[in-house]
Amino acid sequence: MTSSRLLLILPSSSYRAAAFVEAARRLDIALTVASDHRSTFEGALPANHLYMDCGDPANVTEQARRFAADHPLTAVFGVDDTTAVAAAHAAHALGLPHNSVAACEAARDKHRQRVLLTRQGLPVPPFALHRFDDDLPRRAGVAPYPCVLKPTHLSMSRGVMRADDPAGFLRAAGRLRAIVGRPDVPAAGRDAFLVERFVPGDEFALEGLLTGGQLRVLALFDKPDPLDGPFFEETIYATPSRLPDETQRDIAAAVERAAQALGLARGPVHAEVRLNAAGPWIIEIAARPIGGRCSAVLRFGARGEVSLEELLLRQAMGMATDPSAADREPLAAAVMMMPVPRAGRLVRVGGVDDARCVPWIDDVVITAHPGQVLEPLPEGSHYLGFIHARAEAAATAVAALRAACAKLEVELE
Repeated sequence: MTSSRLLLILPSSSYRAAAFVEAARRLDIALTVASDHRSTFEGALPANHLYMDCGDPANVTEQARRFAADHPLTAVFGVDDTTAVAAAHAAHALGLPHNSVAACEAARDKHRQRVLLTRQGLPVPPFALHRFDDDLPRRAGVAPYPCVLKPTHLSMSRGVMRADDPAGFLRAAGRLRAIVGRPDVPAAGRDAFLVERFVPGDEFALEGLLTGGQLRVLALFDKPDPLDGPFFEETIYATPSRLPDETQRDIAAAVERAAQALGLARGPVHAEVRLNAAGPWIIEIAARPIGGRCSAVLRFGARGEVSLEELLLRQAMGMATDPSAADREPLAAAVMMMPVPRAGRLVRVGGVDDARCVPWIDDVVITAHPGQVLEPLPEGSHYLGFIHARAEAAATAVAALRAACAKLEVELE
């Protein structure tokens, strides 16, 4: 009989609910899902659903305390940048293990993150925070070109733009101001933006798990497509990395130091790192797991029988885990985040069955729905979907992703 309960906080737009629900079922964990959207089942199943305004710490604290009075909790877990902060508030109010609120806030705020990493001497690009009501022509005249303009509180490269000269700086700043003014953008990120020197080099993503401040690398992903701008749309992640073991250790060490600099001590971290002749540069580190449907690319254990979500819930609940269960499966794997080709209303995506028949393809999942208005980056905040592949070598999996994507027919109006 289930004796422990987890409060899972996730945004209503998240793709992650099903994976976490399945992981909780496999682990025999009683699960309560809290989100910023009221469920029709909330009244009938009060132990399973909870409404929570994740942007309001007072509401999070009140709802968590009220709920836990009737349904004692063992742990609280947030799946993205915003809900990780909400989970920290809830855990603090209930006296449950979690990263501190300050650490999760620092991971969410790109400027605060830069300040803390710089204080610890970590390799981050030179940066400055500018307000949208500053004298931007003057700022543009002294910016370090090429530079990157980015919002302080958004993810998946939304709003991130490269500028190579003052005219490009002003165009990007105007475009970014319109993006952060949209209703779905957190109010905390609407007044200012970050400007940092562009760091050349290849980009990598590290997925890890912290225990007592020590990092366990779950996967290091290569990003085979160049990310040089003017926008920074991520498409393919592939693992295991082609990098030499020593270089991989250097990246892991930099990410561990970065997590410690922010005050992160437990739970998932997802880091973006650039690598060039000067070594690894921390572009971003988040107190959350990899986003969207990308987590399905990661399987652990000798037979790939353990999901990323299972590992995360085991740690959150304090369950003992066989160390070998956190070893990634023997096969190479890759995932494609399918880009939106242009702005428009989605009519249909054809060729999905043909794409699934490409050798080495695991699945093709279209997450956008007919009638949905889509935009490419830098304005967009959704992918068309995700393609997963597994093969003996990462290069084979990447080639399969490209072949499968070529079979898809995207109709927008």
